[in-house]
Amino acid sequence: MPVVRRFCLLAVVLFAAAAPATAHAAGLAATTRVLNAQMAPEPAAGAYVIDLDTGRRLYGRNPAVPRVPASVNKLFTTATALQRFGAQARLTTDVLTSAAPDARGVVRGNLYLRGGGDPSFDTSAAGSFARAIARTGLKRVTGHVVGDESAFDTRRGGPSTGYRTDYWIGPMSALSYNHGLTSTRLGDFQPDPPRYVAHAFTAALERAGIRVGHGARAAGTPAAAVPLLSWASPTMATLVARTNTPSDNYMAEELLKGIGARFGLAGSTGAGATVVRATVERLGAKPTLVDGSGLSRSDEVSPHDAVDLIQAMDGSDLAAPFEASLPVMGRTGTLSDRLRHDVARGRCHAKTGTLSDVSALAGFCDTTQGRRVAFAFLMNRTSTYWARIRQDRMVAALARFG
Repeated sequence: MPVVRRFCLLAVVLFAAAAPATAHAAGLAATTRVLNAQMAPEPAAGAYVIDLDTGRRLYGRNPAVPRVPASVNKLFTTATALQRFGAQARLTTDVLTSAAPDARGVVRGNLYLRGGGDPSFDTSAAGSFARAIARTGLKRVTGHVVGDESAFDTRRGGPSTGYRTDYWIGPMSALSYNHGLTSTRLGDFQPDPPRYVAHAFTAALERAGIRVGHGARAAGTPAAAVPLLSWASPTMATLVARTNTPSDNYMAEELLKGIGARFGLAGSTGAGATVVRATVERLGAKPTLVDGSGLSRSDEVSPHDAVDLIQAMDGSDLAAPFEASLPVMGRTGTLSDRLRHDVARGRCHAKTGTLSDVSALAGFCDTTQGRRVAFAFLMNRTSTYWARIRQDRMVAALARFG
């Protein structure tokens, strides 16, 4: 045989050995072998897989043992936001005044910018809001623009940092603006969010042609203040997608406080977590949750909890917005660079989770054989590099299940 031909045949053989498995269906026994092989090197890990069409358990390894979930925790926060607020609900930022504008469009007193916990409120929204206010006929405010963040407590961070602002989150406020940042760089935090936002909104009003007499302040809104106009956030379905797809910690923690403010005892992390636990327990899951993002190592979730939540949401009238919020394998968000050349691409939607020695993945796959499976892989005390490889191999196997 010519040397060139032998070389080409060898190359084909090597390529076939290295290439991913084909799209042919794999039965339960073959799929289980793959899952067992990938879970074996992970002593502090658990997994659970079910057939969503039948509810049948397909695989389990320590499925009831709680683990640190990292950002898989966001599934519980966002599912609760959808359940409690509704997919089409919007959060509002309100403008009120000391007195109604007079015939010449003058407010004799203050303008109050009252935050309602919209985590998406930013420079663009503030500018549009200011122009909308100008269209009401308002020309001048003799007093101050006052930033009101009283819907939430004033703790700027979450439990993972003793409620202090840190690199990953902050500073949180009911009057959120640009993710609490003064620039696009993480860590450039607003020193006093309500005053900072009031100052930025003063500038937006003036660009819209509304003169403001005095500098920005931070305070509560008087009960006698007169409503002028409200700015509505994107829908809750959109806010949830902006949380889950890129795994946005700030959005998750702001939503959690908003849940506490609207449906709990206070606009606090603790009150929000209490509502989340009660809500997901009704869906069959019983996790230990102390924050919204999963940054805290006090969060504990079992694979069974995660799959129970996914199963409940999949069978509800909120299935579509919940599914649409999740990263898509090989295409979007935190899964955009994973399994891009496998049949799992586009078929599997899942939430990732990563801390220094924690890696997690939970979601569902529509398999090549028309099955729909839900899964959760939670790995603690692990190498995040190898955990991700093992999770991808397991997801690839599930995508072929039939």
